[in-house]
Amino acid sequence: MIQARDIHKHFGALEVLRGIDLSVRPHAITSIVGPSGAGKTTLLQILGTLSRPDAGSVSYDTTDVFAMPDKALSRFRNRNIGFVFQAHRLLPEFTLQENVAMPALIGGTPRHEAFAAADRLLDLLGLAGRASHRPAQLSGGECQRGAVARALINNPGIILADEPSGSLDSANRRDLHSLFFNLRDTLGATFVIVTHDENLAADSDIIVTMADGKIKHTISNT
Repeated sequence: MIQARDIHKHFGALEVLRGIDLSVRPHAITSIVGPSGAGKTTLLQILGTLSRPDAGSVSYDTTDVFAMPDKALSRFRNRNIGFVFQAHRLLPEFTLQENVAMPALIGGTPRHEAFAAADRLLDLLGLAGRASHRPAQLSGGECQRGAVARALINNPGIILADEPSGSLDSANRRDLHSLFFNLRDTLGATFVIVTHDENLAADSDIIVTMADGKIKHTISNT
């Protein structure tokens, strides 16, 4: 699904990524682990087209994404990539239903279709009774499940998650991890997750360990 080849990234004189080669398998959960400063989040941002590498290429199937101009790349990102962050980043002035529908509305989906799709996802994720609530009226776990629903709204080819359970308590963390695996099994979803959670990493289909801007080794559990 995704092929990253010889990815380099500098911030000033600091070389954060030093020649990364990574293939992402579809319909699987890939966890990226390693110490702080290893380059995990920088790699995830490049895979998600939020940051351009200084050298190297990223291809989605046969599409070289960084060969696109910025506007075309933004459209591609909206349609093909879902994001879940450590903080849910739901917009406080909108209801949960509106937050979930937002990427579809931005992509040009008619309002009634976007809201119907949001309702289906909220029902799937056990949040149907919370659709009209604003983020301040929801628990941390509910907000993060809402963020997952938002990531799924455009039926993306891949979901990228950066420490998605880092701000949750242990019970909500387990629930969120179970949700990821259920989505893989029921929807065939593909996840790449940067995590420090050893339990999530151990259960993943593929574990990629990074250190010092490089991939040190990759383990497949399937």
